[in-house]
Amino acid sequence: MTTLTITARGQVTFRKEVLQHLGIKPGEKIELELLPDGRAALKAARPTGSMAGFVGLLAGKTAKVATIEEINEATASGWAGRR
Repeated sequence: MTTLTITARGQVTFRKEVLQHLGIKPGEKIELELLPDGRAALKAARPTGSMAGFVGLLAGKTAKVATIEEINEATASGWAGRR
């Protein structure tokens, strides 16, 4: 078990081995879940999705392949608020 000291300002500095164990690097965020009986669960905050997952979202949903001109027109219409 690792023991940490709370500063007068209520701050904690995590030891390097704790951050490595959690996979947290400088500038990244952590999530703290408050549990019953004064306990808490700490974990690295991770994005819920990826660009690859987004791109593959519609894969296989249609047989139509759009041209770059059709894609550009759809994008321009979407930004203009047209359907």
